Amino acid sequence: MAKIEVSGLGGFIRDQRDQAQMSLRQLAKAAEVSNPYLSQVERGLRKPSAEILGRIAQGLRISAESLYVQAGILDEREGDEAVTTAIAADPTLTERQRTTLLQIYAAFQAENSSAGKPHNNEQAEEPAVPESKDAS
Repeated sequence: MAKIEVSGLGGFIRDQRDQAQMSLRQLAKAAEVSNPYLSQVERGLRKPSAEILGRIAQGLRISAESLYVQAGILDEREGDEAVTTAIAADPTLTERQRTTLLQIYAAFQAENSSAGKPHNNEQAEEPAVPESKDAS
């Protein structure tokens, strides 16, 4: 399991907070941590527990897994973090839509891994879609 520097974790949290257009105080309140503590985490002076990371993720409306990966608690699965981060950061989606998309994505991953289906850049066979004919 690759460990990532605490300052890298703090920078990631700060970037996510900036993308969510939240102030430090707003995130601290949402995550139920003090402003000074969150500031220290963002500056790389503190390493938060998994529980605190989960609350920060909840406050940012991103998956806790993405923070766990940044903190070195979980191994990164190739491509997963980019997908979850993109979904979480998309300002055009509602919170319900984000949650639903993440659940669907996780369900597809679970289905594919249990069925031994291809991952990443390998192509899965998809049914051919018939071309539509114009009614002229």
